[in-house]
Amino acid sequence: MNNWPALAHLCGTSLPTHGLGWAFTYIFHVSTTMTLAFFFHLPELDESFHSEYRDLPEPVRLPGCVPVQGRDLVEPVQDRENDAYKLILRSAKQYRLAKGIIFNSFIDLEPEAIKELQKEKPGRPPVYPVGLLVNVSHAHNEDDGSESECLKWLDEQPHGSVLFVSFGSGWSHTSAQLKEIAEGLEMSEERFMWVVRSPNDKQADAFSAKAETQTDHLFETLLEGFVERTKGRGLLVTSWAPQAKILSYGSTGGFMSHSGWNSVLESMVNGVPLVVWPMYAEQKMNATFLTEDIKVVVRPEVNESSGLVEREEIARVVKGLMKKEEGNEVRLRMKKLKEATANAYRENGCSTKQIARLARMWNNKII
Repeated sequence: MNNWPALAHLCGTSLPTHGLGWAFTYIFHVSTTMTLAFFFHLPELDESFHSEYRDLPEPVRLPGCVPVQGRDLVEPVQDRENDAYKLILRSAKQYRLAKGIIFNSFIDLEPEAIKELQKEKPGRPPVYPVGLLVNVSHAHNEDDGSESECLKWLDEQPHGSVLFVSFGSGWSHTSAQLKEIAEGLEMSEERFMWVVRSPNDKQADAFSAKAETQTDHLFETLLEGFVERTKGRGLLVTSWAPQAKILSYGSTGGFMSHSGWNSVLESMVNGVPLVVWPMYAEQKMNATFLTEDIKVVVRPEVNESSGLVEREEIARVVKGLMKKEEGNEVRLRMKKLKEATANAYRENGCSTKQIARLARMWNNKII
């Protein structure tokens, strides 16, 4: 897999203060507290082990976090000979030189992990959880009519009945996996809206900056008669879809996602539970946190012999989320998280306090 898109996403954005260089720079880390803890831990891990992390016999234990298997660590560290690994290791070491780390989570979401990172430790800068920072403007300038079609269709569906399926604008499944998804959605007998991309059979499940959709090729790939058989309860979207708006609709009852952090946050603020299907970057770590720690998702299992998430498994998790007791429990926990995200930015909310603290420091030039 090409690790560079994942690397660019993970390494954070530096926020220089007064142009004084790294020692006076704040970094904005775009992902979870768990991945931030991993960045701080990576230099030690690099010195302690010489094998590939996916071959570690025991899970990696980060302070305040659930254990994570080596194979589920962020994508760019899975090949230690790759230049991407060397760059992410260097970035992890530079995190320690920053004046502070600002990141997109909040105390009530990851209390134990944040508590550990807020403990003073030599060589580790202060951390400031200011999330959840989510784009709710719904702005997009490429609408070709698909937005109005999506929303009109959602208006016609019963409350909480639709599973929204989207793996991001840059991800393409193989033809074989697309067929399994189609068959699984049909077998589930649940309502769905699926943002579907043309398959990529040159590389088994691939990321590109912007995956193209060739409609003719796409419909040749899907099961014969799939569109006709699911008409009325299923909608295929072959262009851009307004994800934030879709997740805010009352008829949306679940979200099948690659578990990218922005998508997860959009789901949280709307109280929509997830089926997580991690693909690249830090998504497997996100899925571990969501599944094992806060338990607001269900996760399908990959068949190790075929390398596919097979149709029966897809149907199982979809029905489980939308109709079964398991889904009701996940939905209740996600509803509580929605309330917690709203509270974080109230007048005395945990994130409001963190932002105010930063503002006071910068105003007083204590940087």
